Amino acid sequence: MSIHPSLKTKSGALAQHRNVLTRTERIAKLTAEERFSMEKNCALGLVKVRSIKAAAGKKKAKEAGETAAVDPKATAVAAPVDKKK
Repeated sequence: MSIHPSLKTKSGALAQHRNVLTRTERIAKLTAEERFSMEKNCALGLVKVRSIKAAAGKKKAKEAGETAAVDPKATAVAAPVDKKK
């Protein structure tokens, strides 16, 4: 019996960004920020921790003259032809 396409997972599905961290991930992040210590704090009732996705840097836009000369899809405008000959 085959698996329904909606139930299949993508190859990188487990490595994607998650909005919710596990308790151990939250404790590790709070410990790195020096906001949690096992002696003082309890592992229950932890404070909220932001999970920010690192965005890739945007590429710089080329000058308008360069893109027109390099773009292979750009179409040249033909001059009107005089048919009165």
